[in-house]
Amino acid sequence: MFQDDQALLLDMQIAAEQALSHAEGVDWAAFDSSALIQDAVSRQVQVIGEAASRVSPAFRDSHPAIPWHRIVGMRHRLVHDYRSIRRDVLWDAVQKWIPQLLGSLAPLIPAEPPEEG
Repeated sequence: MFQDDQALLLDMQIAAEQALSHAEGVDWAAFDSSALIQDAVSRQVQVIGEAASRVSPAFRDSHPAIPWHRIVGMRHRLVHDYRSIRRDVLWDAVQKWIPQLLGSLAPLIPAEPPEEG
């Protein structure tokens, strides 16, 4: 794995954890009525998608279980098609696919950064 890929995977992991943190203890009604929480989650999903778009094609090809195209597509929709963002889709992301993504990323990211010589 390229060092850049490793850093990008870590960026994705951190953003995913932050998205979950923003929605922790929040139910659908609270999420639906809070532009602040929606914006916070949306921003982290954008970061996940941007980092995913920069992961090398070779790495993406070697890990087809991660839905790279869907992740990047969601980022594009949040940024470029912002007028048609559906809160229920964002809620579904934070409830379902972000935890799944974290599970997929965990074995790909070393627990400790390598020591420099």
